[in-house]
Amino acid sequence: MKPIKKEDISQELFDLYDDYAHNKLERRQFIEKLSLFAVGGLTLPSLLSFMSPNYTDTSLIAQDDSRIDSNYITYNSVNGGGTIKGLLTKPKDLETKLPGVIVVHENRGLNPYIEDVGRRTAVEQFISLAPDALTPLGGYPGNDDDGRALQKTRDKYEMLEDFIAAYNYLKIHKDCNGKIGVVGFCFGGWISNMMAVKIPDLRAAVPYYGRQPSEEDAIKIKAPLLLQYAELDSRVNAGWPAYEAILKDKNIRYEAYIYPKVNHGFHNNTTPRYDQAAATLSWNRTIDFFNKKLK
Repeated sequence: MKPIKKEDISQELFDLYDDYAHNKLERRQFIEKLSLFAVGGLTLPSLLSFMSPNYTDTSLIAQDDSRIDSNYITYNSVNGGGTIKGLLTKPKDLETKLPGVIVVHENRGLNPYIEDVGRRTAVEQFISLAPDALTPLGGYPGNDDDGRALQKTRDKYEMLEDFIAAYNYLKIHKDCNGKIGVVGFCFGGWISNMMAVKIPDLRAAVPYYGRQPSEEDAIKIKAPLLLQYAELDSRVNAGWPAYEAILKDKNIRYEAYIYPKVNHGFHNNTTPRYDQAAATLSWNRTIDFFNKKLK
């Protein structure tokens, strides 16, 4: 059987996956609708495999990379989920304190992709902490479908408190200089926006395709923002014009980029929504932003 290529997949199928990934469809409904695309050389099993994340050979920075120390830690989140697990990664053999970055996962827990992003951040000379908001439910269960189902059962504002607690933990870490930023993806993009709302001394926030805060919340933002959007992500982009109007009206510092012809999730290199050019450009901008705002 000939392997599926990205160009074989219609935008309608990407939109279908987006609905499933954001809990608008149950798995049974997703499979039923996906089967309608199984024509010609495209079988349902091959389509399902193609659309699912590949964590086998996609990590850019290995857990045992010689440039970093990467270990799981726990920290307290009294207002959220109690004790939370996170992956703390820092450059090896530190000689000076470094800025910190909270890395916030999508709506499925601390999966291998987000752990890899945490390691990528540390290689750039930051201390990263990637929490798992599923910790009170046993942690990321090993696959995204079950992770998404678990995360759906948690209150998003309680999870927000867990990530704010991660900020407080990292801010006073012995190897951190107290200057903290946040980067988050999808659900993590909303968390990043809301951490900018809730934390007056947050130094920088980089939401990737994240839902925007309400006007009442947005006017409280003090941190500079770097906002990354996908042109084909109509669901999230619908809230951008109103958000931008508030940012302009309140003179809140921001940069915003809408990457052409790419889908929600374009930074995630484990799924076919990945776009290498947009992912690379956006990540370079993210690191440049953190270098300017945190160092």
